[in-house]
Formats: sequence, C-alpha cells, structure tokens
Amino acid sequence: MGEIVVMTGLSQSNASNHLRCLSECGLVTGEQRGRYVHYRLSDSRLKDLLRLAEELLRETACGIDACGNYSVR
Repeated sequence: MGEIVVMTGLSQSNASNHLRCLSECGLVTGEQRGRYVHYRLSDSRLKDLLRLAEELLRETACGIDACGNYSVR
C-alpha cells in the first residue's frame, strides 16, 4: 500500500479504506505477503477499461474546460 499512498497522496488510512471498499466490491484482490498485502485488479479487463477512460478524459478535457456549463462559480 505504500506505493499507492505515494502515488495518490492519500493518507495511509484513507488508502486502506478505499482498498477495502474496492476489495469488498470485487474490483481488487489482495495477497498477504508477510506484513504486507499486495493488491491487484481482480479482472485484467479493468486495466483496459481504466486506460480507455483515461484516454477519453484526456482527449475531452479541453472541451470540458472551455464549456461554460461547467465553470466554477
């Protein structure tokens, strides 16, 4: 989980809560290795889905940013 904390900037407890929730929902699985739990996506298709979502959001971000309907007021 240390890598997740570093990469996301979340606190250890917050990351742990998110991982527990993702595990309970079946999106990730954890494997105990000594003192540590190593997490991975439970279905390899999730990696493809997340990659596609990231591409879509990156490609549309400028349009969303320029749209007056989403301005912060």
